[in-house]
Amino acid sequence: MHSAAILTGGQATRFGGRDKSALMVDGRTILDRQIATLAPLTDDLLIVGGPHVAHDLWSPHVAHDLWSCDRSATGPARRVIPDIVPGCGPLGGLHAALTEARGDALFLIACDMPFVTPAFVAHLLSLAGDADIVVPQSEHGYHPLCAVYTRACLEPVAARLANRRLKIRDLVTDVRTRVVAVEEIRRFGSPDRLLANVNTPAEYADLEALQGHKQ
Repeated sequence: MHSAAILTGGQATRFGGRDKSALMVDGRTILDRQIATLAPLTDDLLIVGGPHVAHDLWSPHVAHDLWSCDRSATGPARRVIPDIVPGCGPLGGLHAALTEARGDALFLIACDMPFVTPAFVAHLLSLAGDADIVVPQSEHGYHPLCAVYTRACLEPVAARLANRRLKIRDLVTDVRTRVVAVEEIRRFGSPDRLLANVNTPAEYADLEALQGHKQ
C-alpha cells in the first residue's frame, strides 16, 4: 500500500504569504489538481502543514477543494494533520507524514506543483522497492518535495529534527537513494513542466507558458 502527502502551511515569504495551494491554474486550484492526480494512486491521502493547518484548511474554498474532486465518492481517505514538530519546514512535514502514513512508501509533494501526472508519480512509487528515497534530479538539483520516502526514513528524519539539521535535500546522504535523472523523467513529459513550482509571482505568471507544453 502506498500513501501520499501534500505539504501545505508554508510561509510563502517570496509570494507575500499567500496560500499557494489555492492558486488557480487552468481554472482549478493547485490543491484540487493534486488531489485529482493522487486519488487513483492511493487509499491514504494526507494534507500536512503547520500547527494551525486543520483550522486554515477549513476555509470555505479549501474545504470545497479537499472534498469535491472527481473521486469524492470512492476516492482515498483524506486526513488533515499538523506538524508534530512545528517550525521545521518541509522536513517537519515529512516527519509528520511518515509518522501518520499507513503505507510503507509515501509520495510527498509541495502544494505549489500543479503539473505532476499520475503516470509520473506511479513510476516514482514503483522504484521504492530498492531504495528508501526516490528523488527526481534536474539541472536545478534534487526535487525532494516531489519524491518518494519509505518508512526507513522516519528515524533519520527524527534525528535530523532533533539536531536542527533541517535541509531536506541532505537526507539523501543518510539512506539508500534512487535518483531519477532527466532522461528518465522525459518519458513522462517535459521535466520543466512536471517539476514546475511556484515560489514567486513571476513564476506563477510563467505557468501560463507551461500549460500548453505537455511534452
